[in-house]
Amino acid sequence: MSNLKVHVVRLKPGDEVKEKLEEYVKREAVRGVVVMTCCGSVVSATLRLAAGPDGATNKIETYKKHFEVVGMSGTISPSGTHLHICLSDHQGAVVGGHVMGDLVVFTTMEVALGEVIDVTLGREHDPATGFDELTVTKDRA
Repeated sequence: MSNLKVHVVRLKPGDEVKEKLEEYVKREAVRGVVVMTCCGSVVSATLRLAAGPDGATNKIETYKKHFEVVGMSGTISPSGTHLHICLSDHQGAVVGGHVMGDLVVFTTMEVALGEVIDVTLGREHDPATGFDELTVTKDRA
């Protein structure tokens, strides 16, 4: 069993989400965090989309329009970040993907981050995937 410390963060208009959350974690939650919940609005987002039917991967799209944040999940540690987001436009159409950056707050963003007290989250290169992947290290008592 693990203990969980919850951090609640409010981001303001113009804040770049990934940058601000990484800064917060480096300062306040050095073990790393999991994103528990998120709501708010953004005016832009750069996302890496899922692989296409032709097998093409790593397609990156930048969206410059107003969205409501329907949800965001992932992990943030001092050694790296992995965030996925789901966004809804003014007609309710949804787009989502891996957050690359340029995720800029419109009015507000409220994020709850869970810091697992007895583990440290990190990221290391995995040759099998070609990406920096999550590592979880149990802290010694």
